Amino acid sequence: MKRRPLAGAALAAFATLAALGPARAVAAEAAKPARTLRVCADPNNMPFSNERREGMENALAELVARELGATVEYTWLPQRRGFVRNTLGAQLCDVMMSAPTSFERVLTTAPYYRSTYVFVQRAGAEPIRSFDDPALRTLRVAVQLVGDDGWNTPPAHALAKRGIVANVRGYTLYGDYAQPDPPARIVDAVARGDVDVAVAWGPLAGWFATREPVPLALTPVSPQIDLPFLPFVFDIAMGVRRGDERLRDELDGVIERRRAEIDALLARYGVPRVDR
Repeated sequence: MKRRPLAGAALAAFATLAALGPARAVAAEAAKPARTLRVCADPNNMPFSNERREGMENALAELVARELGATVEYTWLPQRRGFVRNTLGAQLCDVMMSAPTSFERVLTTAPYYRSTYVFVQRAGAEPIRSFDDPALRTLRVAVQLVGDDGWNTPPAHALAKRGIVANVRGYTLYGDYAQPDPPARIVDAVARGDVDVAVAWGPLAGWFATREPVPLALTPVSPQIDLPFLPFVFDIAMGVRRGDERLRDELDGVIERRRAEIDALLARYGVPRVDR
């Protein structure tokens, strides 16, 4: 009979341990490292991304991470030639937040916006809407070039096809990377009066135009049926490593569920969008 209290004590201790089991399981689960969304991004490429995480791609990455229950971790690299090879290809990160759906080096999600090149002019100027506008033969025109080799963008090809060359000034898309916001120089040129009109990628122009000391106007470039091999309108998606269908499908789900929030984000950054 004297052993009964010991048995009772053991039973009580067992019950206590059993009760602690679920709590310990919860604690163990909480102690597990959170999921990480590893993002490839440029540290000096507003309005898209920068190291201070002020760009629209930074905001989009945070939105996606919240939806996936993850935290964001960046691999920073200037978005130049070799960017995909040295980021996604090197397994240093898993997603780039912007990629044209036609970009074959990555597996793309469904597009989350469609944008176009735009003409940028001072507010009040007669709007240029087409490369066939005769005013482009006398105005000072700025176009974007890609890289130090001067590879031509679609607007440069459209102007050259029409013989509009002597009054055109090129601004490299990359600019002086030692300075903040290097792509802004082409929009700065319009605001300063160095050129009369610039032709720039819409999201870039939409962001920087609102930050100039004078009001600027943006007009979407009309479709160029004479240059079908050089589109002016692009569907923009997120890009993952080829073969990573699982992450691609997860991101597609976020785009579908959070469409209204993504649209609001794009509007906040002044992204010109065109209908599908």
